[in-house]
Amino acid sequence: MSTTSDSAAQRRGKAPAGERVADWADGRLGIYSLAKANMRKIFPDHWSFMLGEVCLYSFIVIILTGVYLTLFFHPSMSEVVYEGPYVPMQGVRMSEAFQSTLDISFEVRGGLLIRQIHHWAALVFLAGMFTHMMRVFFTGAFRKPREINWLFGFLLFFLGMLTGFTGYSLPDDLLSGTGLRFIEGVFLSIPVVGTYISMFVFGGEFPGTDLIARLYPVHVLLLPGIMLGLLVAHLILVFYHKHTQYPGAGKTEKNVVGMPLLPVYMAKAGGFFFLVFGVIAVLSAVATINPIWTIGPYRPDQVSTGAQPDWYMGFAEGLVRVMPGWEITAWGHTLVLGVFIPIVLFPLVLFAIGLYPFIESWITGDKREHHILDRPRNAPTRTAFGVAWITAYFVMLVGGGNDLWATHFHLSINSITWFVRIAFFVGPVLAFIATKRICLGLQRRDKDKVLHGRETGIIKRLPHGEFIEVHEPLAQEQLHILTQHEQPEPYEIGPEVDENGVKRKIKRSQKLRSKLSKGYYGGDNVIPKPTREEYHEITSGHGHH
Repeated sequence: MSTTSDSAAQRRGKAPAGERVADWADGRLGIYSLAKANMRKIFPDHWSFMLGEVCLYSFIVIILTGVYLTLFFHPSMSEVVYEGPYVPMQGVRMSEAFQSTLDISFEVRGGLLIRQIHHWAALVFLAGMFTHMMRVFFTGAFRKPREINWLFGFLLFFLGMLTGFTGYSLPDDLLSGTGLRFIEGVFLSIPVVGTYISMFVFGGEFPGTDLIARLYPVHVLLLPGIMLGLLVAHLILVFYHKHTQYPGAGKTEKNVVGMPLLPVYMAKAGGFFFLVFGVIAVLSAVATINPIWTIGPYRPDQVSTGAQPDWYMGFAEGLVRVMPGWEITAWGHTLVLGVFIPIVLFPLVLFAIGLYPFIESWITGDKREHHILDRPRNAPTRTAFGVAWITAYFVMLVGGGNDLWATHFHLSINSITWFVRIAFFVGPVLAFIATKRICLGLQRRDKDKVLHGRETGIIKRLPHGEFIEVHEPLAQEQLHILTQHEQPEPYEIGPEVDENGVKRKIKRSQKLRSKLSKGYYGGDNVIPKPTREEYHEITSGHGHH
Protein backbone atom coordinates (compact mmCIF):
# COMPACT_ATOMS: atom_id res chain seq x y z
CA MET A 1 0.00 0.00 0.00
CA SER A 2 2.79 2.39 0.94
CA THR A 3 4.73 1.49 -2.20
CA THR A 4 1.74 2.34 -4.34
CA SER A 5 1.20 5.69 -2.62
CA ASP A 6 4.92 6.56 -2.90
CA SER A 7 4.86 5.74 -6.62
CA ALA A 8 1.75 7.85 -7.08
CA ALA A 9 3.43 10.68 -5.20
CA GLN A 10 6.44 10.45 -7.49
CA ARG A 11 4.18 10.47 -10.59
CA ARG A 12 2.59 13.64 -9.25
CA GLY A 13 6.12 15.12 -8.85
CA LYS A 14 6.05 14.94 -5.05
CA ALA A 15 8.98 13.34 -3.21
CA PRO A 16 8.36 10.54 -0.65
CA ALA A 17 7.76 11.59 2.95
CA GLY A 18 11.14 10.31 4.16
CA GLU A 19 12.99 12.27 1.49
CA ARG A 20 11.02 15.43 2.29
CA VAL A 21 11.93 15.12 5.99
CA ALA A 22 15.59 14.60 5.06
CA ASP A 23 15.53 17.66 2.78
CA TRP A 24 13.86 19.73 5.51
CA ALA A 25 16.51 18.74 8.08
CA ASP A 26 19.40 19.25 5.63
CA GLY A 27 18.18 22.73 4.72
CA ARG A 28 18.36 23.77 8.37
CA LEU A 29 21.21 21.68 9.78
CA GLY A 30 23.43 20.98 6.77
CA ILE A 31 23.51 17.28 7.64
CA TYR A 32 24.07 16.02 4.08
CA SER A 33 27.08 18.20 3.33
CA LEU A 34 28.54 17.42 6.75
CA ALA A 35 28.06 13.69 6.27
CA LYS A 36 29.40 13.81 2.71
CA ALA A 37 32.57 15.49 3.90
CA ASN A 38 33.22 13.19 6.87
CA MET A 39 31.60 9.80 6.35
CA ARG A 40 34.30 8.79 3.85
CA LYS A 41 37.12 9.98 6.09
CA ILE A 42 40.03 7.53 6.11
CA PHE A 43 41.20 5.86 9.33
CA PRO A 44 44.40 3.77 9.60
CA ASP A 45 43.94 0.10 10.41
CA HIS A 46 46.23 -0.82 13.31
CA TRP A 47 45.34 -2.76 16.45
CA SER A 48 46.81 -0.16 18.83
CA PHE A 49 44.26 2.43 17.68
CA MET A 50 41.56 0.26 19.24
CA LEU A 51 42.83 1.25 22.69
CA GLY A 52 41.11 4.60 22.31
CA GLU A 53 37.93 2.82 21.25
CA VAL A 54 38.05 0.69 24.40
CA CYS A 55 38.06 3.92 26.42
CA LEU A 56 35.14 5.36 24.44
CA TYR A 57 32.98 2.24 24.64
CA SER A 58 33.64 1.63 28.32
CA PHE A 59 32.70 5.28 28.98
CA ILE A 60 29.39 4.69 27.16
CA VAL A 61 28.81 1.61 29.32
CA ILE A 62 29.52 3.68 32.44
CA ILE A 63 26.96 6.30 31.40
CA LEU A 64 24.26 3.73 30.54
CA THR A 65 24.65 1.73 33.75
CA GLY A 66 25.06 4.89 35.83
CA VAL A 67 21.71 6.25 34.61
CA TYR A 68 20.06 2.97 35.67
CA LEU A 69 21.64 3.04 39.13
CA THR A 70 20.57 6.63 39.80
CA LEU A 71 16.93 5.50 39.67
CA PHE A 72 17.36 3.44 42.85
CA PHE A 73 20.18 5.05 44.85
CA HIS A 74 19.38 7.39 47.77
CA PRO A 75 22.29 9.77 48.51
CA SER A 76 21.51 10.33 52.17
CA MET A 77 23.50 9.75 55.35
CA SER A 78 20.37 9.61 57.52
CA GLU A 79 20.51 6.49 59.69
CA VAL A 80 18.00 3.66 59.29
CA VAL A 81 17.73 0.08 60.54
CA TYR A 82 18.06 -2.52 57.79
CA GLU A 83 15.15 -4.95 57.45
CA GLY A 84 15.86 -6.20 53.94
CA PRO A 85 16.34 -9.72 52.55
CA TYR A 86 20.07 -9.98 53.34
CA VAL A 87 19.84 -11.76 56.70
CA PRO A 88 23.36 -11.04 58.11
CA MET A 89 22.65 -7.28 57.94
CA GLN A 90 19.15 -7.33 59.40
CA GLY A 91 18.84 -5.08 62.45
CA VAL A 92 22.09 -3.21 61.68
CA ARG A 93 22.04 0.58 61.73
CA MET A 94 23.30 2.09 58.50
CA SER A 95 22.89 5.12 56.23
CA GLU A 96 20.20 5.29 53.57
CA ALA A 97 22.99 5.32 50.97
CA PHE A 98 24.28 1.96 52.19
CA GLN A 99 20.77 0.52 52.49
CA SER A 100 19.82 1.58 48.96
CA THR A 101 23.03 0.01 47.64
CA LEU A 102 22.06 -3.25 49.37
CA ASP A 103 18.58 -2.96 47.88
CA ILE A 104 20.08 -2.47 44.40
CA SER A 105 22.23 -5.57 44.94
CA PHE A 106 19.53 -7.90 46.33
CA GLU A 107 16.08 -6.54 45.45
CA VAL A 108 16.31 -4.67 42.13
CA ARG A 109 16.10 -7.05 39.18
CA GLY A 110 19.55 -7.19 37.60
CA GLY A 111 20.77 -4.52 40.04
CA LEU A 112 23.83 -6.39 41.26
CA LEU A 113 24.97 -7.15 37.70
CA ILE A 114 24.51 -3.49 36.70
CA ARG A 115 26.50 -2.40 39.76
CA GLN A 116 29.28 -4.80 38.83
CA ILE A 117 29.27 -3.69 35.17
CA HIS A 118 29.39 -0.04 36.25
CA HIS A 119 32.40 -0.60 38.51
CA TRP A 120 34.26 -2.88 36.11
CA ALA A 121 33.65 -0.49 33.22
CA ALA A 122 35.21 2.30 35.28
CA LEU A 123 38.30 0.18 35.89
CA VAL A 124 38.51 -0.79 32.21
CA PHE A 125 38.06 2.85 31.19
CA LEU A 126 40.97 4.05 33.33
CA ALA A 127 43.16 1.09 32.36
CA GLY A 128 42.36 1.80 28.71
CA MET A 129 43.10 5.51 29.18
CA PHE A 130 46.44 4.71 30.81
CA THR A 131 47.44 2.28 28.04
CA HIS A 132 46.16 4.57 25.28
CA MET A 133 48.09 7.54 26.68
CA MET A 134 51.27 5.49 26.86
CA ARG A 135 50.81 4.40 23.22
CA VAL A 136 50.42 8.04 22.23
CA PHE A 137 53.42 9.00 24.37
CA PHE A 138 55.87 6.36 23.13
CA THR A 139 55.01 6.93 19.46
CA GLY A 140 55.18 10.74 19.69
CA ALA A 141 51.55 11.16 18.59
CA PHE A 142 51.28 14.16 20.95
CA ARG A 143 53.46 16.40 18.77
CA LYS A 144 52.18 19.38 16.82
CA PRO A 145 49.30 19.83 16.04
CA ARG A 146 47.98 17.44 18.72
CA GLU A 147 49.32 18.96 21.96
CA ILE A 148 45.88 20.28 22.94
CA ASN A 149 44.31 16.90 22.23
CA TRP A 150 46.93 15.27 24.46
CA LEU A 151 45.92 17.64 27.25
CA PHE A 152 42.27 16.73 26.71
CA GLY A 153 43.15 13.04 27.01
CA PHE A 154 45.26 13.63 30.10
CA LEU A 155 42.46 15.62 31.75
CA LEU A 156 40.04 12.81 30.91
CA PHE A 157 42.33 10.38 32.73
CA PHE A 158 42.71 12.70 35.73
CA LEU A 159 38.99 13.45 35.96
CA GLY A 160 38.29 9.74 35.54
CA MET A 161 40.36 9.10 38.65
CA LEU A 162 38.36 11.69 40.59
CA THR A 163 35.06 10.34 39.26
CA GLY A 164 36.04 6.81 40.20
CA PHE A 165 36.98 7.91 43.71
CA THR A 166 33.68 9.76 44.23
CA GLY A 167 31.81 6.78 42.80
CA TYR A 168 33.14 4.10 45.12
CA SER A 169 32.69 6.50 48.06
CA LEU A 170 28.92 6.78 47.52
CA PRO A 171 27.82 3.42 49.06
CA ASP A 172 29.09 4.63 52.48
CA ASP A 173 30.54 1.22 53.31
CA LEU A 174 33.48 0.63 55.63
CA LEU A 175 36.02 0.46 52.78
CA SER A 176 34.93 3.71 51.10
CA GLY A 177 34.64 5.39 54.49
CA THR A 178 38.25 4.48 55.20
CA GLY A 179 39.20 6.14 51.92
CA LEU A 180 37.28 9.28 52.87
CA ARG A 181 39.06 9.28 56.22
CA PHE A 182 42.31 9.22 54.25
CA ILE A 183 41.14 12.26 52.27
CA GLU A 184 40.25 14.05 55.49
CA GLY A 185 43.82 13.52 56.68
CA VAL A 186 45.05 14.99 53.39
CA PHE A 187 42.91 18.10 53.87
CA LEU A 188 44.03 18.55 57.47
CA SER A 189 47.72 18.34 56.46
CA ILE A 190 47.39 21.48 54.28
CA PRO A 191 48.90 24.41 56.19
CA VAL A 192 46.63 27.25 57.37
CA VAL A 193 43.51 26.39 55.33
CA GLY A 194 43.36 22.59 55.82
CA THR A 195 40.87 22.67 58.69
CA TYR A 196 38.54 25.02 56.84
CA ILE A 197 38.63 22.87 53.69
CA SER A 198 37.80 19.74 55.71
CA MET A 199 34.89 21.44 57.49
CA PHE A 200 33.56 22.78 54.19
CA VAL A 201 33.75 19.44 52.34
CA PHE A 202 32.34 17.26 55.12
CA GLY A 203 29.86 19.81 56.46
CA GLY A 204 31.37 19.71 59.94
CA GLU A 205 33.42 17.19 61.89
CA PHE A 206 34.19 14.02 59.97
CA PRO A 207 32.22 12.15 58.72
CA GLY A 208 29.50 14.80 58.92
CA THR A 209 26.01 14.34 57.55
CA ASP A 210 26.16 15.97 54.11
CA LEU A 211 29.11 14.36 52.32
CA ILE A 212 27.25 11.67 50.33
CA ALA A 213 24.63 14.18 49.24
CA ARG A 214 27.43 16.49 48.05
CA LEU A 215 29.44 13.76 46.31
CA TYR A 216 26.36 12.51 44.44
CA PRO A 217 25.83 15.47 42.04
CA VAL A 218 29.59 15.76 41.59
CA HIS A 219 29.77 12.09 40.58
CA VAL A 220 26.65 11.86 38.39
CA LEU A 221 26.53 15.35 36.89
CA LEU A 222 29.53 17.66 37.28
CA LEU A 223 32.49 15.37 36.52
CA PRO A 224 30.73 13.26 33.82
CA GLY A 225 29.51 16.46 32.16
CA ILE A 226 33.03 17.87 31.99
CA MET A 227 34.38 14.52 30.78
CA LEU A 228 31.71 14.28 28.10
CA GLY A 229 32.62 17.76 26.85
CA LEU A 230 36.31 16.86 26.78
CA LEU A 231 35.53 13.60 24.99
CA VAL A 232 33.53 15.36 22.29
CA ALA A 233 36.28 17.97 21.86
CA HIS A 234 38.86 15.17 21.70
CA LEU A 235 36.97 13.36 18.92
CA ILE A 236 36.39 16.59 16.98
CA LEU A 237 40.13 17.29 17.01
CA VAL A 238 40.85 13.71 15.91
CA PHE A 239 38.59 14.32 12.88
CA TYR A 240 40.04 17.75 12.23
CA HIS A 241 43.72 16.85 12.47
CA LYS A 242 43.22 13.44 10.79
CA HIS A 243 44.62 10.29 12.34
CA THR A 244 48.28 9.55 12.87
CA GLN A 245 49.74 6.47 11.20
CA TYR A 246 52.73 4.19 11.55
CA PRO A 247 55.51 4.47 8.96
CA GLY A 248 55.14 2.30 5.90
CA ALA A 249 54.97 2.21 2.13
CA GLY A 250 52.94 5.04 0.64
CA LYS A 251 52.46 6.79 4.00
CA THR A 252 53.53 10.42 4.21
CA GLU A 253 52.90 13.46 6.40
CA LYS A 254 50.25 14.61 3.90
CA ASN A 255 48.05 11.54 3.49
CA VAL A 256 46.30 8.82 5.49
CA VAL A 257 46.31 5.19 4.36
CA GLY A 258 43.48 3.06 5.73
CA MET A 259 39.76 2.38 5.53
CA PRO A 260 36.82 4.79 5.10
CA LEU A 261 34.74 5.64 8.15
CA LEU A 262 31.53 4.49 6.42
CA PRO A 263 30.79 1.65 5.96
CA VAL A 264 33.95 -0.34 6.79
CA TYR A 265 35.22 1.38 9.92
CA MET A 266 31.74 1.95 11.38
CA ALA A 267 30.86 -1.72 10.94
CA LYS A 268 34.05 -2.83 12.67
CA ALA A 269 33.60 -0.22 15.41
CA GLY A 270 30.03 -1.35 16.06
CA GLY A 271 31.11 -4.94 16.43
CA PHE A 272 33.99 -3.95 18.67
CA PHE A 273 31.62 -2.00 20.94
CA PHE A 274 29.57 -5.13 21.62
CA LEU A 275 32.78 -7.10 22.12
CA VAL A 276 33.99 -4.64 24.77
CA PHE A 277 30.55 -4.58 26.39
CA GLY A 278 30.52 -8.40 26.39
CA VAL A 279 33.94 -8.71 28.00
CA ILE A 280 32.97 -6.23 30.73
CA ALA A 281 29.70 -8.11 31.30
CA VAL A 282 31.51 -11.45 31.59
CA LEU A 283 34.01 -9.95 34.05
CA SER A 284 31.14 -8.54 36.07
CA ALA A 285 29.28 -11.85 36.10
CA VAL A 286 32.19 -14.04 37.22
CA ALA A 287 34.41 -11.70 39.30
CA THR A 288 32.75 -9.85 42.18
CA ILE A 289 34.14 -6.43 42.98
CA ASN A 290 33.33 -4.24 45.99
CA PRO A 291 30.99 -6.67 47.83
CA ILE A 292 29.77 -4.12 50.37
CA TRP A 293 27.52 -6.67 52.12
CA THR A 294 30.63 -8.46 53.41
CA ILE A 295 32.30 -5.20 54.48
CA GLY A 296 29.45 -3.54 56.31
CA PRO A 297 28.43 0.09 56.79
CA TYR A 298 30.94 2.75 57.74
CA ARG A 299 31.72 3.37 61.39
CA PRO A 300 34.27 6.06 62.37
CA ASP A 301 35.76 3.78 65.03
CA GLN A 302 36.43 0.88 62.63
CA VAL A 303 38.85 0.20 59.76
CA SER A 304 38.38 -2.60 57.26
CA THR A 305 41.18 -5.15 57.06
CA GLY A 306 43.33 -4.89 53.93
CA ALA A 307 41.72 -1.62 52.89
CA GLN A 308 42.91 -0.79 49.37
CA PRO A 309 41.76 1.82 46.86
CA ASP A 310 41.19 0.97 43.22
CA TRP A 311 44.47 0.55 41.35
CA TYR A 312 44.56 4.03 39.82
CA MET A 313 44.62 5.69 43.26
CA GLY A 314 47.24 3.27 44.61
CA PHE A 315 50.05 5.66 43.68
CA ALA A 316 48.79 8.35 46.07
CA GLU A 317 48.17 5.75 48.77
CA GLY A 318 51.69 4.38 48.36
CA LEU A 319 53.30 7.80 48.66
CA VAL A 320 51.61 8.38 52.01
CA ARG A 321 52.28 4.86 53.35
CA VAL A 322 56.02 4.87 52.72
CA MET A 323 56.66 8.49 53.70
CA PRO A 324 58.35 8.83 57.13
CA GLY A 325 56.10 10.37 59.77
CA TRP A 326 57.85 13.74 59.81
CA GLU A 327 56.26 16.64 61.67
CA ILE A 328 57.21 20.24 62.33
CA THR A 329 55.72 22.11 65.29
CA ALA A 330 55.95 25.91 65.35
CA TRP A 331 53.92 28.68 66.97
CA GLY A 332 51.52 26.18 68.44
CA HIS A 333 50.74 24.52 65.07
CA THR A 334 51.86 21.17 63.67
CA LEU A 335 52.75 20.69 60.01
CA VAL A 336 52.33 17.00 59.12
CA LEU A 337 55.00 16.55 56.44
CA GLY A 338 54.40 12.79 56.36
CA VAL A 339 51.10 13.48 54.57
CA PHE A 340 51.61 16.92 53.05
CA ILE A 341 54.79 16.11 51.05
CA PRO A 342 53.32 12.99 49.35
CA ILE A 343 50.16 14.87 48.39
CA VAL A 344 52.28 17.61 46.83
CA LEU A 345 54.38 15.01 45.00
CA PHE A 346 51.35 13.15 43.62
CA PRO A 347 50.11 15.90 41.24
CA LEU A 348 53.70 16.86 40.35
CA VAL A 349 54.51 13.32 39.21
CA LEU A 350 51.14 13.00 37.48
CA PHE A 351 51.32 16.32 35.64
CA ALA A 352 54.94 15.71 34.60
CA ILE A 353 53.64 13.35 31.93
CA GLY A 354 50.81 15.73 31.03
CA LEU A 355 53.11 18.66 30.30
CA TYR A 356 55.82 16.59 28.63
CA PRO A 357 54.85 17.45 24.98
CA PHE A 358 55.49 21.13 25.60
CA ILE A 359 58.78 20.39 27.36
CA GLU A 360 60.00 18.18 24.51
CA SER A 361 58.96 20.75 21.91
CA TRP A 362 60.97 23.43 23.72
CA ILE A 363 64.05 21.21 24.12
CA THR A 364 64.15 19.98 20.54
CA GLY A 365 62.90 23.19 18.93
CA ASP A 366 60.68 21.09 16.65
CA LYS A 367 57.71 23.22 15.54
CA ARG A 368 56.70 21.16 12.50
CA GLU A 369 53.50 19.15 12.11
CA HIS A 370 53.86 15.40 12.55
CA HIS A 371 51.41 12.79 11.28
CA ILE A 372 53.82 9.84 10.97
CA LEU A 373 54.46 8.11 14.30
CA ASP A 374 57.87 7.39 15.75
CA ARG A 375 59.07 3.92 16.48
CA PRO A 376 59.86 4.07 20.24
CA ARG A 377 63.40 2.80 19.68
CA ASN A 378 64.15 5.81 17.48
CA ALA A 379 63.34 8.21 20.35
CA PRO A 380 65.35 6.55 23.13
CA THR A 381 65.31 9.46 25.59
CA ARG A 382 61.54 9.92 25.37
CA THR A 383 60.97 6.15 25.63
CA ALA A 384 63.31 5.90 28.61
CA PHE A 385 61.53 8.77 30.36
CA GLY A 386 58.16 7.10 29.83
CA VAL A 387 59.36 3.76 31.21
CA ALA A 388 60.92 5.55 34.20
CA TRP A 389 57.59 7.28 34.89
CA ILE A 390 55.68 4.00 34.69
CA THR A 391 58.26 2.39 36.99
CA ALA A 392 57.76 5.12 39.61
CA TYR A 393 53.99 4.70 39.34
CA PHE A 394 54.05 0.94 39.86
CA VAL A 395 56.65 1.07 42.62
CA MET A 396 54.30 3.29 44.60
CA LEU A 397 51.42 0.98 43.70
CA VAL A 398 53.37 -1.72 45.55
CA GLY A 399 53.77 0.70 48.46
CA GLY A 400 50.03 1.29 48.51
CA GLY A 401 49.49 -2.43 49.13
CA ASN A 402 52.43 -3.04 51.45
CA ASP A 403 50.20 -4.76 54.03
CA LEU A 404 48.86 -7.24 51.47
CA TRP A 405 52.35 -7.96 50.14
CA ALA A 406 53.47 -8.63 53.70
CA THR A 407 50.59 -10.97 54.58
CA HIS A 408 50.43 -12.86 51.27
CA PHE A 409 54.19 -13.42 50.89
CA HIS A 410 55.05 -13.60 54.61
CA LEU A 411 57.38 -10.62 54.49
CA SER A 412 58.16 -7.86 56.94
CA ILE A 413 56.05 -4.77 56.27
CA ASN A 414 58.97 -2.61 57.36
CA SER A 415 61.23 -4.31 54.81
CA ILE A 416 58.67 -3.72 52.06
CA THR A 417 58.33 -0.07 53.08
CA TRP A 418 62.08 0.50 52.97
CA PHE A 419 62.32 -1.34 49.65
CA VAL A 420 59.67 0.95 48.15
CA ARG A 421 61.37 4.06 49.57
CA ILE A 422 64.66 3.12 47.92
CA ALA A 423 63.07 1.80 44.71
CA PHE A 424 61.11 5.04 44.21
CA PHE A 425 64.39 6.91 43.68
CA VAL A 426 66.59 4.15 42.27
CA GLY A 427 64.04 2.23 40.17
CA PRO A 428 63.19 5.00 37.67
CA VAL A 429 66.89 5.81 37.18
CA LEU A 430 67.76 2.17 36.47
CA ALA A 431 64.69 1.84 34.21
CA PHE A 432 65.74 4.98 32.31
CA ILE A 433 69.29 3.71 31.74
CA ALA A 434 68.23 0.17 30.82
CA THR A 435 65.49 1.33 28.43
CA LYS A 436 67.81 3.75 26.69
CA ARG A 437 70.46 1.06 26.21
CA ILE A 438 67.82 -1.35 24.85
CA CYS A 439 66.58 1.27 22.37
CA LEU A 440 70.11 1.96 21.18
CA GLY A 441 70.72 -1.78 20.86
CA LEU A 442 67.60 -2.12 18.73
CA GLN A 443 68.78 0.78 16.56
CA ARG A 444 72.11 -1.01 16.01
CA ARG A 445 70.19 -4.18 15.11
CA ASP A 446 68.08 -2.24 12.58
CA LYS A 447 71.23 -0.75 11.05
CA ASP A 448 72.77 -4.19 10.74
CA LYS A 449 69.62 -5.55 9.10
CA VAL A 450 69.62 -2.71 6.57
CA LEU A 451 73.27 -3.23 5.64
CA HIS A 452 73.48 -7.02 5.80
CA GLY A 453 69.91 -8.21 5.34
CA ARG A 454 67.81 -10.70 7.26
CA GLU A 455 69.39 -13.76 8.86
CA THR A 456 68.04 -16.84 7.08
CA GLY A 457 69.46 -19.49 9.42
CA ILE A 458 71.23 -21.16 6.44
CA ILE A 459 74.90 -21.94 7.12
CA LYS A 460 77.24 -22.03 4.13
CA ARG A 461 80.83 -23.23 3.99
CA LEU A 462 83.19 -21.26 1.80
CA PRO A 463 85.93 -22.96 -0.31
CA HIS A 464 88.63 -21.95 2.18
CA GLY A 465 86.72 -23.58 5.08
CA GLU A 466 85.03 -20.56 6.66
CA PHE A 467 81.41 -21.00 7.78
CA ILE A 468 79.05 -18.08 7.21
CA GLU A 469 75.32 -17.48 7.57
CA VAL A 470 73.49 -16.52 4.40
CA HIS A 471 71.65 -13.20 4.67
CA GLU A 472 68.63 -12.30 2.61
CA PRO A 473 68.18 -8.69 1.43
CA LEU A 474 65.24 -6.83 2.93
CA ALA A 475 62.23 -5.78 0.89
CA GLN A 476 61.97 -2.13 -0.05
CA GLU A 477 59.05 -1.60 2.37
CA GLN A 478 61.12 -2.96 5.29
CA LEU A 479 64.07 -0.80 4.29
CA HIS A 480 61.80 2.24 4.27
CA ILE A 481 60.42 1.52 7.75
CA LEU A 482 63.93 1.06 9.19
CA THR A 483 65.39 4.19 7.62
CA GLN A 484 62.53 6.70 7.29
CA HIS A 485 63.06 8.35 10.69
CA GLU A 486 64.85 11.68 11.00
CA GLN A 487 67.92 12.35 13.11
CA PRO A 488 67.95 16.07 13.96
CA GLU A 489 71.06 17.81 15.19
CA PRO A 490 71.25 19.02 18.82
CA TYR A 491 70.46 22.65 19.53
CA GLU A 492 73.67 24.71 19.52
CA ILE A 493 74.10 28.02 21.31
CA GLY A 494 76.74 29.19 18.88
CA PRO A 495 79.98 31.08 19.58
CA GLU A 496 80.19 33.02 22.83
CA VAL A 497 81.48 36.10 20.99
CA ASP A 498 80.05 37.73 17.87
CA GLU A 499 81.93 38.68 14.69
CA ASN A 500 83.14 41.88 16.36
CA GLY A 501 84.67 40.05 19.29
CA VAL A 502 81.96 41.23 21.69
CA LYS A 503 80.81 38.63 24.20
CA ARG A 504 77.24 37.58 23.56
CA LYS A 505 74.68 37.51 26.33
CA ILE A 506 73.57 33.89 26.61
CA LYS A 507 70.57 33.16 28.78
CA ARG A 508 70.61 30.32 31.27
CA SER A 509 67.53 28.88 29.57
CA GLN A 510 69.52 28.61 26.32
CA LYS A 511 72.33 26.75 28.08
CA LEU A 512 69.84 24.39 29.73
CA ARG A 513 68.08 23.80 26.43
CA SER A 514 71.37 23.03 24.71
CA LYS A 515 72.35 20.47 27.36
CA LEU A 516 68.95 18.79 27.28
CA SER A 517 68.94 18.79 23.47
CA LYS A 518 72.25 16.92 23.46
CA GLY A 519 70.58 14.39 25.74
CA TYR A 520 68.08 13.77 22.94
CA TYR A 521 70.21 13.91 19.80
CA GLY A 522 73.85 14.24 20.70
CA GLY A 523 76.75 11.88 21.23
CA ASP A 524 75.78 8.42 22.42
CA ASN A 525 72.05 9.12 22.45
CA VAL A 526 71.43 8.08 18.86
CA ILE A 527 72.87 5.53 16.42
CA PRO A 528 73.59 7.08 13.00
CA LYS A 529 71.47 5.64 10.20
CA PRO A 530 73.30 3.75 7.45
CA THR A 531 74.19 6.03 4.59
CA ARG A 532 73.34 5.32 0.96
CA GLU A 533 77.07 4.82 0.26
CA GLU A 534 77.40 2.22 3.03
CA TYR A 535 74.37 0.35 1.75
CA HIS A 536 75.59 0.28 -1.87
CA GLU A 537 79.08 -0.77 -0.79
CA ILE A 538 77.74 -3.69 1.22
CA THR A 539 75.10 -4.83 -1.27
CA SER A 540 77.47 -4.59 -4.22
CA GLY A 541 79.34 -7.61 -2.89
CA HIS A 542 82.00 -6.11 -0.64
CA GLY A 543 81.61 -8.03 2.57
CA HIS A 544 78.00 -9.14 1.93
CA HIS A 545 77.15 -12.81 2.22
